[in-house]
Amino acid sequence: MKAIYSDRYVVDLKAHVFVTGKYRLVKEALTGSGIEIIEPQPPDWEDLKLVHTNDYLDDLKNYRVSERTVSSELPIEPEVIEASRLGAGGTLLTGLIALEERAGFHIGGGLHHAFPDHAEGFCFINDVAYALKKLLASGKIRRGVIIDCDLHQGNGNAFIFKEEPDVFTFSIHEEDIYPVKERSDLDIGLPPFTTDEEYLHLLAQALREILVQSFDLAVYIAGSDPYQGDRLGRFNLTISGLMARDRLVFESLSEKEIPVAIVMGGGYAERIEDTVQIHKNTALLAQEIFG
Repeated sequence: MKAIYSDRYVVDLKAHVFVTGKYRLVKEALTGSGIEIIEPQPPDWEDLKLVHTNDYLDDLKNYRVSERTVSSELPIEPEVIEASRLGAGGTLLTGLIALEERAGFHIGGGLHHAFPDHAEGFCFINDVAYALKKLLASGKIRRGVIIDCDLHQGNGNAFIFKEEPDVFTFSIHEEDIYPVKERSDLDIGLPPFTTDEEYLHLLAQALREILVQSFDLAVYIAGSDPYQGDRLGRFNLTISGLMARDRLVFESLSEKEIPVAIVMGGGYAERIEDTVQIHKNTALLAQEIFG
């Protein structure tokens, strides 16, 4: 299996809860696993108009502090914005690899809160929306599905694809936290302290419902933030429960012969070692099932 990664994803956000060093640590944790690491290329700014508005992209290109960019809650600095642009290229490359090899793993991506005209929730460029729109426009796929298992609802994706019949959006998340919810094609909003058993039961039910449809590609947002040790959530999912989540998603997709582009999404555990372990587990399980 191939994984997409760049050292340019690692930027200094000072004491921010979003620790970008997790990307390098996951890459290092996969050393010796047989997973090949591929360097992505950034998309042209013009290409990003598939998702984002001219005015917003102009702000980003010029690293401009504006009402459209400050809502990112991140520094509006060249290396931060360029890392986000590069990540969009990384998710597109992950999708292309998945179409050829059944699965690809992006050590990055999943910035599902970005809207067409503004940033939100640590997200400048919506890499998932960009990748799917590019693959649709180029005729590489006819229908795609987003399986979003991040702690937070993928509000940007839900908004972007709300009138797009060729992309099905699904999100299972903690309900009473950020963000303000948009309407996905299927949402499962769960209460605090949800356990492995409750979560997995509802996820399995949702996958059965969704996968009666035909899709050419799934994008799986494998957030590690539903973990019970995460600083931004209140779920009670364990590391073994998150492995069971990944297995459920991968086996469901494999059974239907749907390729999967896996992106990391959020993860803010008290112990960064836990975040790294969860994402490493996801990659190794994908290699086992699809490799």
